[in-house]
Amino acid sequence: MVQIEEMFRYDGRRVVVTGCASGIGADLSRQLVGLGADVFGLDVRLPASPADLAGFHAVDLVDEESIGRAVAAIDGPVDALFNVAGVSSGIGDPLRVVTINFLGTRLLTESLVPLMPPGSAIANVSSLAASEYLANASVTAGLLDTVSMADGVEWCRQNPDALADGGYRLSKEAIILYGMRNVAVLGAKGIRINCTGPGVTDTPILDQLRTAYGQQFLDSFRNPLGRHAEADEQASVLVFLNSAAARHITGQVIWVDGGSVAERVFGDLTDARSIEREQDGRRAGHGRQHD
Repeated sequence: MVQIEEMFRYDGRRVVVTGCASGIGADLSRQLVGLGADVFGLDVRLPASPADLAGFHAVDLVDEESIGRAVAAIDGPVDALFNVAGVSSGIGDPLRVVTINFLGTRLLTESLVPLMPPGSAIANVSSLAASEYLANASVTAGLLDTVSMADGVEWCRQNPDALADGGYRLSKEAIILYGMRNVAVLGAKGIRINCTGPGVTDTPILDQLRTAYGQQFLDSFRNPLGRHAEADEQASVLVFLNSAAARHITGQVIWVDGGSVAERVFGDLTDARSIEREQDGRRAGHGRQHD
């Protein structure tokens, strides 16, 4: 029987981490190296400690040729893929946001899947901003139906309303639904795919949001734990999802949000029950008036 601590190890596994130079990706890379993984980092800039990595390859997720060069340099096999790289709507370019967070990430993923043996896994990073992904799925499906980066960019140009709030929510909803849509196809290859939904986390993306919207915007996001997450707290969940300890988990979203989604869902349920009781009371009163 395999010991539980061995299930979390990555000894002998070749893994790819996008966004390895900062934030969650940097903490994730450090954790994986400590667990024995050979980590190949991808980012637009060099990480602070590239010597800790098995390899580093510069990649720009808006550039198909850049993605192709990175994939060729990594070669195979790839036992785990962590798609962490992303930007916020704070950069003020909705099309670029969607291209980096979804279209480029999708192309990289699909380019690496042929290098992934049975038993490998993919972990994508979505966001608390995507918690209404089911309610918005009818729109997001149009983006998912595109088959290339160029097709996706054209869809965005033809559907500006879908990006009107900055493109971030759309891109992060798309990455959740992408995993769910491909769970059977990847499962047939022995590959798992999951997603995390971080709440507000202390990473460089906060600087983008703070600059664009002000500190009061960040302060408005509260959760039952009463604090923002640290990058290492997000990274450890990703480590779990692509480890052997999670080998029967696929197609899931894990909300790493300090309880925000749970609080909202229960609040909505409570509100709905209150409205229902009020309506029942009104109907009962109306019936008595006619007795």
